[in-house]
Amino acid sequence: MSLKSEILKLKKEKDVVILAHNYQIPDIQDVADYVGDSLGLARQAAKTDNNTILFCGVHFMAETAAIISPHKKVLIPDLEAGCSLSDTITAEQLRKWKSEHPGAVTVGYVNTTAEVKAELDYCCTSSNAVNIVKAIPDDKQVLFLPDMFLGSYVSKMTNRKNMYIWAGECHVHAGIKSQDIQEKLNQYAKAEFLIHPECSCTTSIMYDVAVGDYKGRQVQMLSTQGMMDYVKQSKSQDFVIATETGILYRMRQQNPEKRFIPASETAECQYMKMITLENAYASLMEDKYQVTVPPEIARKARIAIDRMLSIS
Repeated sequence: MSLKSEILKLKKEKDVVILAHNYQIPDIQDVADYVGDSLGLARQAAKTDNNTILFCGVHFMAETAAIISPHKKVLIPDLEAGCSLSDTITAEQLRKWKSEHPGAVTVGYVNTTAEVKAELDYCCTSSNAVNIVKAIPDDKQVLFLPDMFLGSYVSKMTNRKNMYIWAGECHVHAGIKSQDIQEKLNQYAKAEFLIHPECSCTTSIMYDVAVGDYKGRQVQMLSTQGMMDYVKQSKSQDFVIATETGILYRMRQQNPEKRFIPASETAECQYMKMITLENAYASLMEDKYQVTVPPEIARKARIAIDRMLSIS
């Protein structure tokens, strides 16, 4: 029996749901019950009836699932599957920043540790960050963290003048340069351009994106799930995709008649790729590694997460 078949058999026997991020390797996406972005995965974790969640993503995502589903067992196949963006701010740094802006509303990207989430007023994802900031009264200062490129995008789209942005970045998205994109767009003249707001090049093309094009090209700035939904309904045949390359597998599966071109072939997250069939199988077999969050931190973090889940 193949390893995929063994995993599918085990998850039924042990009442396990497998959640996988869009950036996971194809083999992991194939055995998952649900593949999606951070917001979609959080919602799936909240509503699942299974006793155990095997989270094929990075550590902060598994923590979020554990906070949302405190009575379920949450497993991650590799404890070293971290996040360079999440690592750019600690709870102590956030507390200090908050002390410098008393009364400010803190909005934190879901790519943060549970300890950081416990210090937030709102948690957000790339798909609902703009709407969350729009929901905050105009006279309130906003501290946005930790991604400076997503923060710049949100600031532009909300026209908020009293928003302060933490200087963090995702090493993968920061590595996608405007030059990479332009080369691909020159090569594929009829392609639509889809870009994730964590990309470093968003700052330089912000105005063009806001008005709906980029150098005369149709462009969409979207979360990973937003990209998935958009390419399904678009009549275009070619798309240049500026995000981590793992998403291309699912795009091609669901839209075999269309062509998907990575803006950068090197845009690959080594942390996402730490999850393999081998360690997923071991995790199911041996119930390792369980992700838990101290109750008081989970209680505080849950407030910000619930607000994220309530705003689309």
